[in-house]
Amino acid sequence: MRFVIVGAGRVGMRVARVLREEGHEVALVEPDGTKVKRLRSEGFEVVQGDGSDEEVLLSMDLEGADGLAALSGDLMVNVVACMIAKAHGCRTVMRADGDYREYVVRKYSQDVDEVVYPERLGAIVAKNALLGGNIHAIADIAPTLQLVELTVTDHSPMHGYTLSELELPGSARVLAFGKADGQMRLPEPDQSLETGDRLIVIADYDVLGDVRAIIVGDDARAPSAATGTRGV
Repeated sequence: MRFVIVGAGRVGMRVARVLREEGHEVALVEPDGTKVKRLRSEGFEVVQGDGSDEEVLLSMDLEGADGLAALSGDLMVNVVACMIAKAHGCRTVMRADGDYREYVVRKYSQDVDEVVYPERLGAIVAKNALLGGNIHAIADIAPTLQLVELTVTDHSPMHGYTLSELELPGSARVLAFGKADGQMRLPEPDQSLETGDRLIVIADYDVLGDVRAIIVGDDARAPSAATGTRGV
């Protein structure tokens, strides 16, 4: 497959290298001449120019591209690049930075196929590394809402009970359930909670500490007083 990436910064180049390693054809748009020279020496196809310039993007053969990822640090460049690419039949992925822009991005980017927040994804990876084995953040759905995977331990207050007996705070819901040796599936009321079983839960940040205590148990490390339940 052929992909166009706008922006050869840290995020754009990680994506470009992964795609190339998997055998895909990658072309980049980058305004910085020094970066362009270096990337060409590495064997990348690079066009020097503004990623929001229609002529520059059309020179990338958008009609023959499977997708465009606008991953520059400039939100407006990313928006315009995606608009142009979408008009030429490309799947579009747009980078956005900063939660304060989320409302605007969601309101005005309906035609973008996916919006990614690298800062948020990086925070989730760091959080999981710190927490260890029984709690894994999957995604921040909104500024106050998170998707997490929790693993039942021997210390869980609900060990041996069924999902129908599991009572979570009102703003938390179980979306999927998987036995220790099985795949994740839709939860069924009569499934029992045993050591190693996993639950995917969506919950407000304010109740994540309670959810963790109910499902994982006392072996989970409590958040510090400085971070409260937002340390989950």
